[in-house]
Amino acid sequence: MIECLIKDFSKHTGEEVVIKGWVSNRRSSGKLSFLIIRDGSSICQVIAEREVLGEELYSEIKKIPLESSMIVQGTVREESRSPGGYEMNATKIEIVHKSEEFPIGKKEHGPDFLLNNRHLWLRSNRQTAIMRVRDALVRHVREYFHKNGFTLLDSPIFTTTCGEDTSSLFAVDYFDLGKAFLSQTGQLYLEAAIFGLGKVFCLGPTFRAERSKTRRHLIEFWMVEAEAAFADHDKNLALQEDFVSYIVQNTISEMETELISLERDLEPLKKVKPPFNRITYDEALEILRKNGSDIQWGADLGADDETIITSLYDKPIFIEDYPKKVKAFYMKQHPEKPDYVKCADLLAPEGYGEIIGGSQREDDYDKLLQAIRDNGLDPERYGWYLELRKYGSVPHSGFGLGIERTLSWICGLKHVRETIPFPRMIYRAYP
Repeated sequence: MIECLIKDFSKHTGEEVVIKGWVSNRRSSGKLSFLIIRDGSSICQVIAEREVLGEELYSEIKKIPLESSMIVQGTVREESRSPGGYEMNATKIEIVHKSEEFPIGKKEHGPDFLLNNRHLWLRSNRQTAIMRVRDALVRHVREYFHKNGFTLLDSPIFTTTCGEDTSSLFAVDYFDLGKAFLSQTGQLYLEAAIFGLGKVFCLGPTFRAERSKTRRHLIEFWMVEAEAAFADHDKNLALQEDFVSYIVQNTISEMETELISLERDLEPLKKVKPPFNRITYDEALEILRKNGSDIQWGADLGADDETIITSLYDKPIFIEDYPKKVKAFYMKQHPEKPDYVKCADLLAPEGYGEIIGGSQREDDYDKLLQAIRDNGLDPERYGWYLELRKYGSVPHSGFGLGIERTLSWICGLKHVRETIPFPRMIYRAYP
């Protein structure tokens, strides 16, 4: 007997096969029961008949609790009206485990209830669709960099340095060496690697101890970061355009069925192709003030500001050249405007806001040392990072893209909490 996955039913039409999975829905009509079975690859309808299975087994099947696990043997046939386009006529059913009453029913549940039961909520059609899109997105991220000559470098989770504000770091006791921190970026370590490898990237968890409680914030999230030697600001933006276009177009092409099930309009995403829109920070402030904002020069853009700007464009938009005082110490000073740095944030359209932060890095030893001091950081902690500017320093640039924010945009989700299997937020670390 052939054991197969539901997603492979097209290869076994007319054959008798065995599937293993869970009952995600059921209905009965006299001598027939219709079971929707999920096996992790897809779903199908199984037709259970009393005359075939016998009175005793059928009486159990007829009232089997949702999420019970079972092994089903039967004949596959094509049926366009059935979920997944195929169904099985069961000839044998083995109940592996009869579930207790499942806590998540068809009625509406609040977000706190669903998050408290995240370990069970992950089984729902909506959540499995999001996780499949996430899997495809991460896969295409890796593909892009390998196709374009980047080498994967796994940066450390424990670090003694930070890329941005020290107040948003998680401190931990590191044996007899004092305090270490959970990483909020792998960038500084990627910069060290470009001198041997030229172009590198990392993909892993990052941690921000910010007391932010918005639909765009998580405490623990995944970020892909890239760094390239001999790349200036313009090359950095061109790389980001090509990268974002690649991952979006490949993900929506592969995951069209899942995205449609999430009721995502794919037309706006199909427009995500170079060139992207570009404005400066100062131009962004002009736009915001014309739209009623009282934002002052030198303030960073907030979520509401980003929403206003992205509503004016149907493609991603770069906001370039921020004031030095609102950006990280390592960014390259603008050669014509000393109070600005050569950087850009990439905002996703449709109100989704920032998905990438990037910049050309300061490659001058003295300027970098002064920036470290100006930001109240200890130069000794950054000794190794400063030394990179002593031995063959070159112009170089990089960026970081948040997987969850990007996935939220691609899936058309209202809140980032659904984009990661077990979200960590300011008031949530369970389950």
